[in-house]
Amino acid sequence: MKPQIGVAHLTALDLNPGTFVKQAAKAGFSSVGLRVVPVAPGAPAYPTKVGSAEHLELRRLLESEGMELHDIEFIQIKPDIDVLSYESILEAGADLGARAVTVSGDDSDFARLTKNFGEMCDLAARFGLRVDIEFMKWRHVGTLQQACAVVDGAGKTNGAVLVDALHLSRSGGTPDQLKRLRSDMVRSVQLCDAAAQAPRDDEATIAEARGGRLFPGEGVLPLVELLRALPSGRDTAISVEMPFPSLESEARLELAWQSAMATLERAGN
Repeated sequence: MKPQIGVAHLTALDLNPGTFVKQAAKAGFSSVGLRVVPVAPGAPAYPTKVGSAEHLELRRLLESEGMELHDIEFIQIKPDIDVLSYESILEAGADLGARAVTVSGDDSDFARLTKNFGEMCDLAARFGLRVDIEFMKWRHVGTLQQACAVVDGAGKTNGAVLVDALHLSRSGGTPDQLKRLRSDMVRSVQLCDAAAQAPRDDEATIAEARGGRLFPGEGVLPLVELLRALPSGRDTAISVEMPFPSLESEARLELAWQSAMATLERAGN
């Protein structure tokens, strides 16, 4: 049985969900993540509403292509977040079969952030969703330790951490840190690679994350060690997030699949 590998929408964010699902399936992926909330005003996002023709067609397409929707993204937990305003977004994701919603921590008041994360977990639980907090160096939740502290502080059974290989490395983290965590803390891992030289500042770090990644195996990130650090017996979702704008989308997705498979083989998965 081939490994179940997903692909994040950022890998081909220029594609609408229907086209993305078709091309991802053709490349060999078993699941996708979909960007349904923009990371900034005017940024690409593709929300749907339960019962709409667009939503029903996407659900039909996922089924016909044999694809799963693993997660929806990207909710930023800011100081003024209105958690309940995301109810229809979570409902739509769950109706399409999503298992998780990805969030970030963008509040310097960690007590308030943790409270809001817990409320998001409560809302998500109504739809059978997990909430994965993704840490990024330039955000207030910028390290693995900070993300784990938010999850622990909220104390919700459907709260977990998403580890992106690039963000782990650029924030000073290592795969060995994962070995010291409880087995249900990290429920999702995203693979990509990167050059040895780290960006000089946050602006350059953001640019690298959104358009300067390398495909797995072409850089220096310890991807094999990261995969081997995951707890055995735990169903941790593995996906690829590899925006590579110099390649056309179909070729990009095919390369993402092939390089991820080769990395999994090296790790013995």
